This record gives sequence, structure tokens and C-alpha cells, in this order.
Amino acid sequence: MSQKVRMPVLMKANFDRLIDGATGAAKTCYQAAGSISPDLAVLISCVGRKLVLKQRVEEEVEGVREVLGERTVLTGFYSYGEISPFVPGAKCELHNQTMTITTFSEV
Repeated sequence: MSQKVRMPVLMKANFDRLIDGATGAAKTCYQAAGSISPDLAVLISCVGRKLVLKQRVEEEVEGVREVLGERTVLTGFYSYGEISPFVPGAKCELHNQTMTITTFSEV
């Protein structure tokens, strides 16, 4: 009698949801700043996202650019996880497979 062996599924990526997540993070920043384009945005994306998205990784940055506007200077890097609040006012926690955006504006 033979038995079937089932392998666990560790992660199943959805490219559009990853890109939408980056755009959603940009919208949260934009709204928190009073819907005014910031002067600078620092994008910190998990290297796991880069490995999954491959050639589509540019779409994350393009989505952020569309929300924050052409005036905002974008910079960033890849990390192995981020420590930040998930929503404004929440405690800081370690996140993985995320895009963290910090914006700066001169008032």
C-alpha cells in the first residue's frame, strides 16, 4: 500500500498584492501628511519582496511615485525585515516581506 506524502506550502506570492501593499503604504503616508506631497520619502523594502517580484520590483516604486507625486525625492534600500508600527499609533513590531515608507517635509 502506497501513501501520498504532502509537502507543506510555505509561501505563495501574489505579485499584485505585493505591489498594492507598497501603494497602500504610500497612501497611508500621504494621508497622514495632510494629502501634501512630502519633500523626501525613504522606502525600505524587504529583500524577500525583491526575490519574489524579480523584474516587477520596479512596479513597487512606480506605485509609490504615483501616490506621492513627482515632487517627492525617493530613496531607499532593501532590508531583512523592518521594525515599525503597522498602522499609525500602533506599537513597533518586527515585520517581514514588507515595504516601510518614512516621509519628511519642511514646514
